[in-house]
Amino acid sequence: MQKKYFVTGISTEVGKTIASAILTEALKADYWKPVQAGELEFGDKDKIAKLISNSKTTVHQNSYALRTPMSPHAAAAIDGVRIELDKIKEPETTNNLVIEGAGGVLVPINESQTILDIIKHEYKVIVVSRHYLGSINHTLLTVDLLKEKGYDVAIIFSGKEHQTTEEILKKKTGVPVIGRIDEEPYFDSNVVKEYAAIFKDKL
Repeated sequence: MQKKYFVTGISTEVGKTIASAILTEALKADYWKPVQAGELEFGDKDKIAKLISNSKTTVHQNSYALRTPMSPHAAAAIDGVRIELDKIKEPETTNNLVIEGAGGVLVPINESQTILDIIKHEYKVIVVSRHYLGSINHTLLTVDLLKEKGYDVAIIFSGKEHQTTEEILKKKTGVPVIGRIDEEPYFDSNVVKEYAAIFKDKL
């Protein structure tokens, strides 16, 4: 049965792309990032292509590729375009699919819609949570909103272990934890493959 995962974060720079690479490798899934803002010369889809090593994955084109590393609605305005939800079309594939969001779930894509509007209810939502001052609040707000909207949610912890943070989040969210991606010296296809083997049984 085809599995579809949407990877979101509690903020920016929390490890969504590495988490997406690991999930993509573990599931031998296709990868799609609907909206890329900034880093067009080596965007997240290019990073994924470099980090995975299975031969089954197809990396799909972004629906919107915007030049400025800003919130999508603002980056689109600079490029003179408006992000239209009906132009964000999930790629046709019979393979498993990993979808990577931009920032968090309430990041605006236009004046009235957010990343949350891209997330279909058949997607399992993976929230990447990284410890920093305020991360408990951001994680609880994100998970609670997704649960309230009826999504199936799980957490991946990213970065150095912070036991008191992780324990309170497990207790208060009540959602499954797939695992933690440690603060590695570097990430390459071999490191991603090692994590994929660890995470695979929890997906």
